[in-house]
Formats: sequence, C-alpha cells, structure tokens
Amino acid sequence: MGLVSSLFTGVSGLQSNAQALNVIGDNIANVNTVGFKGSKAVFSDTFSSLLNNGATSSQVGTGSQLQSILQSFSQGAFESSSNALDLAVDGSGFFITNNGVGNFYTRNGQFRLNENGLVQSVTGEILQGFEITNGVTSSSLSNIDLAGVQSAPQASTTFTLGANLNAASSGGTTFTSPISLFNSVGSSVILSMTFTKAATGNTWGFVASPSQGTVTAGASGTVTFDTTGQISAINGGAIADQTIVIDYSSANPPAATQSLNWDLVDSSGATNRKLTGFAAQSNNNSLIQDGFPTGTLIGLNVDSAGIISGLFNNGQSDNLFQVALADFLAPVGLTRVGQNLFAESGQSGQPVIGAAETGGFGSVLGSALELANVDLATEFVTMIQTQQAFQASARVITTTDDLLTETVNLVR
Repeated sequence: MGLVSSLFTGVSGLQSNAQALNVIGDNIANVNTVGFKGSKAVFSDTFSSLLNNGATSSQVGTGSQLQSILQSFSQGAFESSSNALDLAVDGSGFFITNNGVGNFYTRNGQFRLNENGLVQSVTGEILQGFEITNGVTSSSLSNIDLAGVQSAPQASTTFTLGANLNAASSGGTTFTSPISLFNSVGSSVILSMTFTKAATGNTWGFVASPSQGTVTAGASGTVTFDTTGQISAINGGAIADQTIVIDYSSANPPAATQSLNWDLVDSSGATNRKLTGFAAQSNNNSLIQDGFPTGTLIGLNVDSAGIISGLFNNGQSDNLFQVALADFLAPVGLTRVGQNLFAESGQSGQPVIGAAETGGFGSVLGSALELANVDLATEFVTMIQTQQAFQASARVITTTDDLLTETVNLVR
C-alpha cells in the first residue's frame, strides 16, 4: 500500500468535509426559514488495513466518511404575527398536512384560508384536525374546512325590561317599551309593551303586541306599585315572572312558537327592581334578552389546545376545529421531502396522532411562528473547523505527491 494509500486517505477527507460543508451551507441558507430544523454531519473512519500478518497493533485507517446527517429537533425561537392562523408548536409534535395523496408533517405553521375556505399551508397542503360539532370533538382526522361557517340563531327565551312608569301620570296616560327579540329562524321581532295608567292608584295595565306573529298567552295584564315605587302585585295577585307566548305560523318566514319569560322577580321571589313606578318621567333604561340572530364569520382565534374558534358578527363565538398533532418515537428518522415537510419512514416509526397539551404533545401558539433553530455562531465555528480539515486533507495529497516525486527521482 505505502504512499499511494495516503493519496486516497486524503481524497476521503476532501470528500467527507466537502459534504459536511454542504450541510453547514444548508443550515445557514435556511436561517430565515420558518420552522426549519438544522442538521449536523456525523463522520466515521473507514475500514483499516492490517499490517504484519494481521497483528492488531499494526492497523492503519484508510480515511473518513460521512456516516450520517442528523436532524436537530430542538425548539426554535418564536415570533409574533398578526395572522391568527400563523401557528407554532411549543414542545413536541408536528402539524399534519395533506396534499390529497398522503400526510406530511411540518413545524412550519404558516397557514392561510384558501379560496375554498380550507386552511392551507403556503406550499398548498391542507392542515388536518378534528371537527367540533355542538361541542363534541370528532375522533377522526379531516381537512380543516371553514367554508360557509355560520353561527346559528338562538331564539329569545327570557327578557328583563328596565323601565320607569311615572307614578304622577294622570289616568289614561300610555307609555310604550319596545323589546327587541329574535325567533327560531333569527328574525328580529319587536315586542311592544304598551302600559296604560289606571284612573286611581299606581296601577298600570299592559298589552304585548309583536311586530310578527300573534300573542296567544300573556297578551295583557296589570302591574301595581307600592308606596316605594316597587312592584307589589301582578294581575292583582302575587308578583311572579310572566309568560308570553308568540305564534309565528303566519309570519314570513314562519318560525317555531316562542315562549318568553318576562323576568320580574329575583331568586328570592321579590321584585328584581328593574320595573319601577317612581314619580319621574317614564323612560326605558335597559333591556336584557338571551337571543341572537344568525352570524357570519369575521375572525378566528386559536388557543393553546389548538382549538380554532370562530368570532361572528352577532357577538357569539364557537369552537370549530381542533388542530391535530403528530409525534414519532424517532423523529430523526423522518425523511425530508423539501418545502419544510417530513414524511414517515421505517426509521422514524409510525406517527402517534393526538391533540395539543395531551400526552407528550406540546401546546399550540396562535398568531406566532417558530423560527429556525440554526445558531449562526455555531455554524460559523463548525465551518471554520471543516474548512481547516479540508485544507489539511488537501495538504496530505500534495505532500504525498512530493514524496512520490522524490521516490521517482531515486533512479536518476
């Protein structure tokens, strides 16, 4: 073997260190790539030659080789964002995306709504999650689809009217309190409560008249106030909440029959002091009711459990989807397929799929992005070491060439 083998030893050093420089260059080039995970070159020596009839004390290595490239899945820093669908995983786990053929895994949480209402990555894959319907979370993965999401209307079931009826008014004086309600299809209904002062005492009759439908129960009655201006009797008897029933069968559009509770008493059965009969100008000062109309989606929010909730223009919010996460027993065995995506391989093991903040999964940060975990200072130091190793390997070749030249010159 002699001097010739040292040539190939030097060549192996050039090759392995050149490949290591490729790894370092890839890390540095992706320092601004969201969710990028840096790699490290791992070297090993090549097989050794045995000299002196196989004596183990006389072994000579034949160079180095790039044994493997190990991915580092250490946590990157976080950057805030104004987009609610910019997501980051704080801890273990990968986002699951699908291109229509299969699943891929990524730490890049740059997602947007596409023209079809699907939550899509910047490279076109669709984010996967668990759909939430009526508060129940599905156990199967599906595309996160926010197209046509609406907030269903809720019919009003109770209302509390805050008003004062002037005790100093003369008999026959009327005052109207308009009460805004919603029926089962989300139509706005104005229930007009017209109060008429009795000829004597501080008693007022009331008549309920809706802008749609017909009142079939609780259409009229009386309310009497005591000497302190508080309710002392309803319909000449004990004070109690009143029930008003509205039939919408003739309305346009028709809606379900609505039973309304007019809240007049508190939990102890005494007046709630909202409807009063003071000697002051009649006025409407407050209205509380529990219905709301149909709402359209105007905003999104993502909490630490990965639950995407919709904010609607009717003032309501609703949980829509929960972002799914995947993890692997050996994430370093994942196959890089480009565009910040990883694919399952035999060395990574099969994915364990679940939700954030369960098991070993980390939490999800909304309106945030995970930056690359590349440390530029470390990369530059490693690059200097690799450069020196490359130059030294080249020197081995030139020195061996000089020695071979001297050997040839021995015959002159």
